[in-house]
Amino acid sequence: MVDSQYYLPNDIGVSALDCREAFRLLSPREKMYSHYLSRAAWYGGLAVLLQTSPESANIFVLLQKIFRKQPAAELVPVAIAAGLTSEEYQAFLVYAAGLYANMGNYKSFGDTKFVPNLPKDKLKALVFASQAFTEQPSEMEALWDSCSSALFSLEDKQKQLGLGSKGITTYFSGNCGLEDAELAQKFLDSQNLSAYNTRLFKTEKGGKLSYEVRLASAVKSDCAIDGEGETRCGSFSFEDKEFTVKRGDYAQIMEKVSHYLEKAQAHAASENQKKMLEGYRRSFTFGSIDAHKEGSRFWIKDKGPIVESYIGFIESYRDPFGSRGEFEGFVAVVNKAMSERFAKLVSSAEVLLPELPWPRDFEKDTFLKPDFTSLDVLTFAGSGIPAGINIPNCTYPEPTHGIVSEGFKNVSLGNVLAVAYATQKEKLTFLEEEDKDAYIKWKGPSFEVQVGLHELLGHGSGKLFVQVIHLTQRINYINSAEHLAFTLLL
Repeated sequence: MVDSQYYLPNDIGVSALDCREAFRLLSPREKMYSHYLSRAAWYGGLAVLLQTSPESANIFVLLQKIFRKQPAAELVPVAIAAGLTSEEYQAFLVYAAGLYANMGNYKSFGDTKFVPNLPKDKLKALVFASQAFTEQPSEMEALWDSCSSALFSLEDKQKQLGLGSKGITTYFSGNCGLEDAELAQKFLDSQNLSAYNTRLFKTEKGGKLSYEVRLASAVKSDCAIDGEGETRCGSFSFEDKEFTVKRGDYAQIMEKVSHYLEKAQAHAASENQKKMLEGYRRSFTFGSIDAHKEGSRFWIKDKGPIVESYIGFIESYRDPFGSRGEFEGFVAVVNKAMSERFAKLVSSAEVLLPELPWPRDFEKDTFLKPDFTSLDVLTFAGSGIPAGINIPNCTYPEPTHGIVSEGFKNVSLGNVLAVAYATQKEKLTFLEEEDKDAYIKWKGPSFEVQVGLHELLGHGSGKLFVQVIHLTQRINYINSAEHLAFTLLL
């Protein structure tokens, strides 16, 4: 019997974000701008599969091939003929929805693995009975063989993302440990290189260790000096070890992202947007975090756009070492009515700050009023959609001389709030009957205020404090299943 925390229940809710009206009100130029930015985000989001687990990409491709040939409704008689009960078929659909929502087979919040809530032989029967298998039996069987064991495995090490024997990570090669991650970070710091868009691979020849740092970029060539002057690549000796910095990680994906960002530039509404996208395009083409910072500078200056977006290797939550960013991209349209309410909150922020329960030394020396808007999401590519965002992050770039000192933006994702918090579908527990109506009525509005204060005051006003912690865990091992995934994702 599988522990219930490792599968998604059949009655879990699936909600659609309503963005039809927001998109309808855009001009033709704004619609094209949104379209190309969305294409860039969706292609970039495929990198998350490769950043989550060795098997995630192949599971994704397997599902894509099945559903492209037969939508969920058409698969019902196929599933019944293959011997699945209605509950088992529902469990298959829930698993597929979970994998798409998390862009991998580990939960985006909690990092716990989830597996299908049906027997392995039943899922295999469905896969082999599908139209996709009928048309491409060799390819589908190879996909199944490449991921089916890991798909259902709940060995202790595979139950969660983490370090060493306690979890899975694909940011490092299988023979890397904590000491390798620490050494690599020292090397990157010595070269003034960010780890945000990198992975680390270790080899040993003749008793000598060498490390390869791979930068996510469309360009694959070595770059001791390149025409753009974007990145510091090549071979280096550091603390008696050999380090090589190479470009080309996720090259096929980054090429698509750069291509669609260039398409979007032609429909940009301002010079700030064009320069913003140019910085991002250079970053994904050449693997330069500095270029992404430059793009973000223009993003901060792009005040009150009708179509808002952000894209790149952003959050470092899922790197066990805490240095490498997961890809994320979103496109959204401003909700003017709700944004007006958040603007009033921003104007009151300096009055609220002295009332916070900590010393003045904990606050930024000068409060920078952000552009705080409520957005209806059109596209969100990543491992999970938050209710609000404060970016750029305090750790990216450096708070002392990076663009955090120049400003930031807060966004509240209005249609996410509306679906996740303002509607009442779940069973209410621990409440008296007379309190339920009040709870339902005020749950959404109160969370809207909570998100506003969290992003504006929680993220926006405080200084960054750093504490050095010596970890005792070791970095975990990576499989090399992604070679097959790369050839099939695109």
